Amino acid sequence: TAATSATLTCILLSGAAAFAPQSPITASRANLSLSATKNNDDTTQENRRQIIQRALSTIPLLALSNPSPSHAASGATNMSNQYAPEFVQQYEDFIRTDEGWQYKDVKLGQGDVSLENGDRAVFDWSGYTIGYFGRPFEAKGGPTGGAFDKDVDYFRTVIGSGTVVPGLEKGLMSMKPGGVRQVIVPYGPLTYPPNDLEHAKIGPKPTTFSGQRALNFVLENPRVDRTLLFNVKLVRIDKANGKGGFTRG
Repeated sequence: TAATSATLTCILLSGAAAFAPQSPITASRANLSLSATKNNDDTTQENRRQIIQRALSTIPLLALSNPSPSHAASGATNMSNQYAPEFVQQYEDFIRTDEGWQYKDVKLGQGDVSLENGDRAVFDWSGYTIGYFGRPFEAKGGPTGGAFDKDVDYFRTVIGSGTVVPGLEKGLMSMKPGGVRQVIVPYGPLTYPPNDLEHAKIGPKPTTFSGQRALNFVLENPRVDRTLLFNVKLVRIDKANGKGGFTRG
């Protein structure tokens, strides 16, 4: 109604006047708005004060019962785990496991030999910060010679020894020799641990300083998507011989 609109106008104008000086134009507009419901007698003036006081007293209650969209959104964000797999990008052409890591077979391996605990997996690999501009921290086919030289060798890990990124080890378990697989590992218990930035305990370790720096920049930055992509080729499976050694596959 007109009376209600006029009352709300009074509230807004009174609040604004408390924080900022009014220009002559603003003051004249305020007087025009007030004149819509103002009477000269003291009774009407007192009634208006009571209405304003009651309206102001209900504002905190309205704010509690009807939070603003921005407040509700921030609350939902705080309650969610931003490092959970749901936070990172989803890749429709990858198969997602119940544990949160994803994979896609580029080439299937051959043979009847499968990896078991205690076996040694020999593999070649490359790695990318897929959640942060797809930067490589271990690349193949790059420049060679001089400062770019590095010790090129296959990575070896004993399954179950805890010496390789858990998500990658899980990705290796169902591969056959000669197979090529892409494994997406979310940040958390499946990736590199935060207390081993030299990657001396948990590999695979980047073979260049620049690669290690690129990897650690993402792992130490909670404001970016720390999801990693591993391209892995299982070269062979060395079966445990029961005597502390392995039979070359």
